[in-house]
Amino acid sequence: MTSTILPLSEPYGAVSCHRAGEGSPLVLIHGVGMQSAAWGPQIEAFAQTHEVIALDMPGHGGSAPLPEGTELPDYVAWLHAVLQALDLGPVSLAGHSMGALIAGGYAVSHPENAARVALLNGVFRRSSDARAAVEARAAEIRAGSFDLETPLARWFGQNETDQAARAQVGEWLSAVNLAGYAAAYTAFARGDSTYADGFAGIPCPLLALTGDGDPNSTPAMAQAMADAAPQGRAVVIEGHRHMVNLTAPAAVNAALQGWLDTEGAPS
Repeated sequence: MTSTILPLSEPYGAVSCHRAGEGSPLVLIHGVGMQSAAWGPQIEAFAQTHEVIALDMPGHGGSAPLPEGTELPDYVAWLHAVLQALDLGPVSLAGHSMGALIAGGYAVSHPENAARVALLNGVFRRSSDARAAVEARAAEIRAGSFDLETPLARWFGQNETDQAARAQVGEWLSAVNLAGYAAAYTAFARGDSTYADGFAGIPCPLLALTGDGDPNSTPAMAQAMADAAPQGRAVVIEGHRHMVNLTAPAAVNAALQGWLDTEGAPS
């Protein structure tokens, strides 16, 4: 796996990514507080057949942050600049959590560049109570409150596999740039409906996947995303929560393989 820095023009700055394998491009975008390494099981599996490009989101890993006050469309514009710089042509695009919001927004905004899109543990049209709760957490983060244990308790169960993944995710969260984390979490809190009306116009195969124990990226949301897209399909992994790509990699990779095997968007 090769680490690469893309020197984009302002306002984006440096973008860090990890590339592995050869073949048709598969681009991966992680969630808030994570980094490209959070896709480890997927990079290992799909680099056997694809060129896998795992991006560090702005303000995470080695990527420069976006300016203060950015919203979800700014992250979508950032992704477009990255993909234009990489000059890959249409890509298979997968995002987790905040990355799913970016990927879904990109498929709406730039359908010609998305051969297919996978949204793992994404959010879609939160209830008013859920939106208020996540916006309150975003305000606390912007004020400098960094609560490590609450998200980890929400994301992981008590079995051995979950606890091993929890330890690694805890290390990534502890190392995150707080300003980048706050900016991304604010966009995440406000972005669940930004592109929702556009899902009906996504022409490519869409996979919406989550764990049945994820209280915020719920199975109902996954089904709603799949139902909204012409070629949508929902997959729910039983017995898992928010970091399902780490706690159930075999099941997630099987679902992603089926998605990759579907015919892409028409040219």
